[in-house]
Parts: sequence; structure tokens; C-alpha cells
Amino acid sequence: MIQESTSDKTRSISIVVPVYGCAGILDELCSRLHNSLVAITDKYEIILVDDRCHDNAWAAILRIQENHPEVKGVRLSKNFGQHIAITAGLEKAQGDFAVVMDCDLQDPPEKIPDMFAKINEGYDLVMARRIERTHSRFRVMTAKAYFYVLGKLNKEKIDGRYSSFTMLSRKVIDAFLKFKERDSHYLFILRWLGFETGIIEYEHQDRLNGKSSYTLSSLIQHALSGLFFQTTVFLHWIVGIGLIFSLSGTGLACFYVYQFFNHGSVAGWTSVVVLILICTGVIVLSLGVTGLYIAKIFDQVKKRPLYLIDIVSERSSLW
Repeated sequence: MIQESTSDKTRSISIVVPVYGCAGILDELCSRLHNSLVAITDKYEIILVDDRCHDNAWAAILRIQENHPEVKGVRLSKNFGQHIAITAGLEKAQGDFAVVMDCDLQDPPEKIPDMFAKINEGYDLVMARRIERTHSRFRVMTAKAYFYVLGKLNKEKIDGRYSSFTMLSRKVIDAFLKFKERDSHYLFILRWLGFETGIIEYEHQDRLNGKSSYTLSSLIQHALSGLFFQTTVFLHWIVGIGLIFSLSGTGLACFYVYQFFNHGSVAGWTSVVVLILICTGVIVLSLGVTGLYIAKIFDQVKKRPLYLIDIVSERSSLW
């Protein structure tokens, strides 16, 4: 790690916040961000990315700009999801460093100076790890199970306590923006990038406004998307299972031919029916898994833009 010699106050920081379902606490969010940032730098911007929730967040962003000229509003043309909104915010970030955080204040802005101090030790990326999550017991347990399974599939241990609350150097920002996958997952990309990574820990705060935008069905969809984004192990499993059933079928065929010539017709076809049902189920499941991968390929090769920006509102600039 290389120690930075540049004065802290001369380096700029961009705060990237995807906004969805938190219009009521954006004032407090920006005030707390301002109080945390003025202590460490003279140049900063707060980029609020409106991911088109129905709570009229854009009007709140425009109103906040009157008291916080450092706020830059980015309104997407429709709801693209949290991870794409993060990408849109990082594309607009001008700072030497960028902090990515959620809008619900469960990630405390007061920890940003700690992240900046860790960056000053020479790290390219700082990740925040929750000491304890404040989500429901069901969600905590299912999250642990998900990351356990994902770790087993990838043959590495994955700690699910990390959140999207992170600080990136310009080097990491530029590397992240090279990814153009539609089903991108912010933390998975950061893990893939590598770079020197520092860690801070923090107390996960209670949600101050509204409720999580992730329903049970969207969480399941998000989890499956993460599995297919992260690994192709299912395709290897299909090949292995297909090979096992092919060898088993060949063995059974030889056995039944032997039975026919030595003992006449085989009595009872229950076993045959069971085998047909099992094989059919495996075939259909294999086609379904393969189809999901093909669907991902189909979406990617269309080369549509990851997102479209409707409006950008900016009162001042870092420069």
C-alpha cells in the first residue's frame, strides 16, 4: 500500500445515494452528510439518484437543493433497480473518491470520516461490515443461508454482513464502470475487482422511514439473479447429472435385455414408470436452468443501455 501525501482538504468526495422509498428522510440524510463531510474535505457533492419510486422523491430532491447546493439530482427514466442506479450515480461522480450508501439512514453518514481515514492508510477500497443486522429474523436467517450456499458453490467463504456502504478510489470507480452486465451486483463486482481493501465495522441502524422495497418475491428473484451472475456451476451439474443418468440407463438397458433372453418378459413395470418420471423431471429442470442462462445471454447481446437519464439537476459543481 502506498501512503497518500496529498492534503485531505484538497481531495474531493462524491456521495452516491440511490433513492427509492425514502423521500421523507432526504433532508436529514443530506444534513448529516454535510456535517460529516465538511470535517474532512472542502470539495464534495451528494448525488441523489431518483430510481422512480411513487413517493415523489424528485420534488423533494429539487427542494433540498435550495438549502444544499452541493446536492446533484439524477432522475432515471424509469425504475432500473438499486444496482443500476448505483452505476448511474458513479458515472456522474466527479470526486477523487466516491461513497456509495443507501438512502434509509441504516448506514450512518457519521462513519464516512472513518472510511476516509482508512483510505488514507493507502487502501483503494473500503468496505463496511455490519456488527449486527436490524432486519427481521427471517431475513437474517435466509441471508445467511443464501451466502452459505453461494460460498459453497464458489468454493470460498462469503461474509454476508457487508453492505453497499463503501468508499471507492477513482481507480476502483473507473474499473467498476467497465462492467456492462445488465444483472450486475455491486458487491459481487467489487469482490471480483480485488484491489487493496480496508474494512470498518459499524452498528446497523433502524430504518427511519418507510419500509424496505425488497418484497419476498423480489428478494428471491434477486438471490437467483445473484447465483446466476456469480457462477456457472449449475451447467456443470447438469452435465454431471446427465452423464450419471446416461450410464444408469445404459446399465438398466443391458440388464433388461439379459432378463428378456434368460427369463422371458420382465414382470412389473412400476420401476420403468418411476424411472421415466425421474428422468423427465431431470430433463425439464435441466432445460429450465439452461434456459435461464440463455435468457441472460439474450438480454446482454441486445446491447441496450443499462439505464436512461431523464433529468439532471445541479446547482454547483465540484470544479
